[in-house]
Amino acid sequence: MSVSIGILGFGRFGQLMCRYLAKDFDVVVFDRRGRNELIGAHGAVTADIPETCQQEVLILAVPISSLETVLREIGPHLTPPMTVVDVCSVKSLPVQWMEAHLPREIAIYATHPMFGPDSAADTLDGQKIVVCPVRGPASFNQKAAQYLQSRGLEVIETTPDAHDRQIAVTLALTHFVGRSLAEYGAQPLQIDTDGYKRLLHTLEVVTHDTWQLFEDMNRFNPYAAKERRALLAATQKVAAQLGGGKGNPDG
Repeated sequence: MSVSIGILGFGRFGQLMCRYLAKDFDVVVFDRRGRNELIGAHGAVTADIPETCQQEVLILAVPISSLETVLREIGPHLTPPMTVVDVCSVKSLPVQWMEAHLPREIAIYATHPMFGPDSAADTLDGQKIVVCPVRGPASFNQKAAQYLQSRGLEVIETTPDAHDRQIAVTLALTHFVGRSLAEYGAQPLQIDTDGYKRLLHTLEVVTHDTWQLFEDMNRFNPYAAKERRALLAATQKVAAQLGGGKGNPDG
């Protein structure tokens, strides 16, 4: 699959993609911070927005909350045939925005890599990526899936809505629990259990990501609020079943 790739955005995940993709493709990157040396160290070259948008595949590695603005900005610079790829952790709204703001001749390949700079720091083997082919040639979808699988990834093809329903639990709810543990002040203790250590691992993983990502995955996923309410209702029910607790010195 010999194509040129443009990456718009060079945050932590943009850097991770660049490091892996530059091993197999010619990659150009637009970075608003102008970190040219860092881009070069990742095996890519710096470009402005028009040049980045002229590649055969354009990956939008920007926050969900910035995506619609970015789509409006890049539209005039896109020339078919090419494919635009997003990597958002929410799929329904980003797909709607891409369909609304990108020229109809531009192919759309929506994705959600289920890994990040920490979990995939050393290898992609065994990691998952969700793909939602929206429009464009089936040949690209097949070649993309073959390439991703050749790099050790498990490719899960689904619809944007089905993705958002499940990710509201497996990602948004997990981050909610982790952030709540951080707010609670959970920390390592000498007298602990394996279960408590797993809770601390959840806290550690989610707090490595930005608050913006946490806020965006909850704000733009149509099912996240419902799952949060269900979890809170469940914890309140369990607490009520315990009662005051006679052995509790504060009870």
